Amino acid sequence: MNERISAFLAERINANDFPSAVYLVAEKGEIIFHDALGHAVVEPEKIPAKLDTIYDLASLTKPLVTGLLAAKAIEAGKLKTSEPVSVLLDEFKDPKFHEITPARLVAHTSGLKSWVPLYLLAGSLLSVSRTIAALPFECPPDERVIYSDLNFIVLGQIVEKCHYGSRIDLVAIEEIIEFLNLKRTLFSPFIENWAQVSDQGGKRIIAASEKGNEYEKQTCNEQGYLQPPANAGGSEMRSAFRSETIWGEVHDGNAYFMGGVAGHAGLFSTAEEVFKIALQFLPNHTKLLEPKTCELFRTNFTKGMNEDRSFAFQLASTKDSTAGSAMSPETFGHNGFTGTSLWIDPVRDRIFVLLTNRTHAHPLPFVNINSIRRQFHDLAIEDLEK
Repeated sequence: MNERISAFLAERINANDFPSAVYLVAEKGEIIFHDALGHAVVEPEKIPAKLDTIYDLASLTKPLVTGLLAAKAIEAGKLKTSEPVSVLLDEFKDPKFHEITPARLVAHTSGLKSWVPLYLLAGSLLSVSRTIAALPFECPPDERVIYSDLNFIVLGQIVEKCHYGSRIDLVAIEEIIEFLNLKRTLFSPFIENWAQVSDQGGKRIIAASEKGNEYEKQTCNEQGYLQPPANAGGSEMRSAFRSETIWGEVHDGNAYFMGGVAGHAGLFSTAEEVFKIALQFLPNHTKLLEPKTCELFRTNFTKGMNEDRSFAFQLASTKDSTAGSAMSPETFGHNGFTGTSLWIDPVRDRIFVLLTNRTHAHPLPFVNINSIRRQFHDLAIEDLEK
């Protein structure tokens, strides 16, 4: 542990910013600071957070699974970043998708909308792609960065096709999870492939999220979407508007609707196993990629735009990024809505993981923890430099 970091995060827990936090700081492939604070579950019972508590990683799924698998597919010659989506996926044959490529999806420059409630618009899992394809663009491709869940839902489908139609969680199990011998990294903890999690203590080893989906319900109301009748969509319609505490299943509504398995969200893991995946993005440590491939993650593909974006990551050179003030500009990272973050400094060979469950046991609005992320990174770097 690190006394200053732990005291700072304990202070934020006491201020009700989030009920728990697990952090990990590593340098040159070795864990330097690691601690767990607060309660992973507050209601319906109190369960302390531990170093190996599993968190819903939310959008960290994008780089840790979809981005990593896309990079592996490029290496294997199964994917070309310049190939139009209109060629790669049958549902996107419309000429308007000729300019949309994996390169633009992975850098969020496709022009696709940032978010829509697919669980209200699609009706069934089979029509998710058609629903996205029918949406108007937010802006022309390559005009600006629009961070979008839809980009990675589509990219996830492309990754699945590269692996002969295998579901992305099954590809991740084979290509990442089993290869790295990860024991607590999984999609949808209680699907058939993860019975062993139940043997380890069931959902008691997982941090809880929001009670119901009040945030998404509020967002849908603000944007003019209406909840469909309870019987709409048949057995495949999984409304995101749950009422119980979300615990042991994905928080994100679209990922939940898609069975907990999607390219943009759905991954659960611990701080240490996030660190083990994060090592795969660094040339001196990767076992999954060729070292030269790791250049993708530190290269700015959106110079002159409103954000600096690499392959599946934001760069620390982006104005107001959560990297803090002391990381190299080529540092790359990602945040997750549930309160998670990962930043990787390839220049100094450092990894920073912060997992919280800020949506749990907290009324709306949730606390914006970006300033906390920045201060966590700055404190960690100060003490690493000593």
